Amino acid sequence: MSIEQILFLLLLLVVGLKAYRSYSEIWAKIQLGKPYDGSPDQSKRWKNVLLVAFGQKKMFKNLLPAIFHLTIYVAFMMTQIELIEIVIDGVSGHHRTFASGLGWFYPMIINLIECLSILAFIATVIFLWRRNVLKISRFEKAEMVGWPKRDANLILLGEILLIIGVFTMNGADTQLQTLGVAHYPDTGKLLISSSIGDTLFSGLDLKTLIFLERSGWWLHLTMVFGFLLYLPVSKHLHILLAFPNTYWARQKPPGTMQNMPEVMEAVKSMLGLAPEAAPMTSAEIPEFGAKDVTALTWKNILDAYTCTECGRCTAVCPANITGKKLSPRKVIMDVRDRADEVREKLRSANSNWIKEELRGTDVQLNKDNFEDGQSLFDRITREELYACTSCNACVEACPVLINPLEVILEMRRYDILTLAGGPQDWLPMFNSLENSGSVWQVSAARDAWIDR
Repeated sequence: MSIEQILFLLLLLVVGLKAYRSYSEIWAKIQLGKPYDGSPDQSKRWKNVLLVAFGQKKMFKNLLPAIFHLTIYVAFMMTQIELIEIVIDGVSGHHRTFASGLGWFYPMIINLIECLSILAFIATVIFLWRRNVLKISRFEKAEMVGWPKRDANLILLGEILLIIGVFTMNGADTQLQTLGVAHYPDTGKLLISSSIGDTLFSGLDLKTLIFLERSGWWLHLTMVFGFLLYLPVSKHLHILLAFPNTYWARQKPPGTMQNMPEVMEAVKSMLGLAPEAAPMTSAEIPEFGAKDVTALTWKNILDAYTCTECGRCTAVCPANITGKKLSPRKVIMDVRDRADEVREKLRSANSNWIKEELRGTDVQLNKDNFEDGQSLFDRITREELYACTSCNACVEACPVLINPLEVILEMRRYDILTLAGGPQDWLPMFNSLENSGSVWQVSAARDAWIDR
């Protein structure tokens, strides 16, 4: 076994272990949420995955960026074939393992990957230009200052390095094949790499060519491993989570609000549609809505980690367009950041984060007894929550079926039903609904006309 093989296996082991830990943490953060059962129809689940996640259907409402994004996406999917070969080569110590077995089909696949890589390179440069030179307005919102902007640029620059690695490897490889070096089998004609090799690497000595080919191979590999470890702290985690997120997307028509069972049973009892329930004691009164991430569903938290931070939701939000503070993208980002914070404190097992009435007992810290004196309301203001018109424009715009409106409505419910809060202007409406069943303050009951 060569030194290079040993280094590769050690790197593969370290990356595999770190990746397992990182993605296990993402799973644990998603599991902070409550149960969720909003996707009963199996056929609709797979339709969403095929059309929205694989097919990029909702991206094509904005044609030009959609084409660029699709180019990068298809190139990413196709290069996994070459990545599998690189991993097999690294383990076995061979080179171009697939070349002999696939015959004429091998250069066809590599040529397709190279063509897609050139297009992806162009698309990546255009995306960098749009973000940093053209400064598209949805990328310049307050929530995108700092890390979110650096994150996007780091991934785009990483993609460029990965493509450089591919063409350095393949370009030097074609020259080594021409020289008849034993370790470099004939792959057939690689159109783009041959041109690059003839232009940049022609006339170089054997050692330099091998160094360039190995440098390109390792650059490609390390960038892929780097992406794998980087994704859990990046918005680009959507590359993986878009598939489960679209699979589990809520299937009810947009705008359908989720019933609160306790309220629904009380209303049925009032209307004579259910037996009258015994009065609740103060200890039995449920907590309505969501104060923190643990009161949201796990799908809401999955939404947060799937968010691409593209800002399409904020760009179409009528409240945001008219200058109000609400940004649906920020709401989702705040849920993700709060989930990170809660999980980190839970991992610490510090008894200071247990609810005050349980401290000093044998109870172990868990999500059900967690209390750190903070909540989503410390990140998402009431001004943002009540600016929302519940129009579902953000839900419709999201390319990966994220639903910011659910989080907003759950927090509103907590503020109004649990804390008896809400805008003062809304109180007359609530009182009128309770007294007469109408949002308008009229003296007669809403259904009084039936008796005339």
